[in-house]
Amino acid sequence: MTNIEIFKQNYEYLESIWQKDENGVEFIYARDLAKILGYQGKDYWRNFQNPLEKAMISCKTNGIPVLDHFASVSEMVEVGSGAKREIKDYKLTRYACYLTAQNGDSRKEEIAFAQNYFATQTRNFELVMQRKNDYERILERVELKEAERIFSEELYQRGVDDKGFARVRSKGDQALFGGYTTKQMKEKLGVPEKYNNRPLADFLDPIAITAKKLATQVSNYNVKEKNLKGEHTITKEHIDSNNTIRKALIDRDIYPEDLPPAEDIKKVEKRINKDIKSITKYKIKYPDNDLGK
Repeated sequence: MTNIEIFKQNYEYLESIWQKDENGVEFIYARDLAKILGYQGKDYWRNFQNPLEKAMISCKTNGIPVLDHFASVSEMVEVGSGAKREIKDYKLTRYACYLTAQNGDSRKEEIAFAQNYFATQTRNFELVMQRKNDYERILERVELKEAERIFSEELYQRGVDDKGFARVRSKGDQALFGGYTTKQMKEKLGVPEKYNNRPLADFLDPIAITAKKLATQVSNYNVKEKNLKGEHTITKEHIDSNNTIRKALIDRDIYPEDLPPAEDIKKVEKRINKDIKSITKYKIKYPDNDLGK
């Protein structure tokens, strides 16, 4: 059997033994993992305790609840003549398996393979979470842009032109960010001068983007409900809306102006577009020729 065939066989076997608990969390049993890592013989479980315990310590050191990834379980097994005894085991998540493999002897072929496998799985999970956060931020940014478009159109019908809308929005931002102007907020966030013409929202934390969106939607609603007209009256309404949202955040000990800067949204969009292109054209294919020889 070639190296490629062995790798494929081991990978497919590992993928096949994953189970899901009642909450939908994937796991495999520690005793199964021990055998995958090459622990054999009557003392295999005792010998396996060393990397397993080190993995639990690593998990705790990383500030992650151990019980979330190493769930102790027990089961009754037959030991002969119909007699049974209780044995201890653990349900291990992918992260727990990764830590356990990392604490094994990488000189062993089985452990070296498992380290690579679980490191890849863990990294994939991290990438998925990063993509999820990226998508959510972009979605909030798109929704803010749409809310501002609708608000701008409503104001235009009430005697406020594009320059007037820009002033209304600027005054609202100043209220939301505790007196900081748009220019001052960009300086506070460290936005390069070459991006001075870019919207502030492109560099804001998702919470701040959501706050701006909500304030804009509240203002738009009240402008229509109260039938407000003119830049001065609508500006006051928008300032009040932003002050209300700011107060709600401060009540939760969140100061919008002190939120950390976020990555340039254009870079995030570029990264996601690159991911999409890679996903649409990438296919796993095992070579026909015997590269493992």
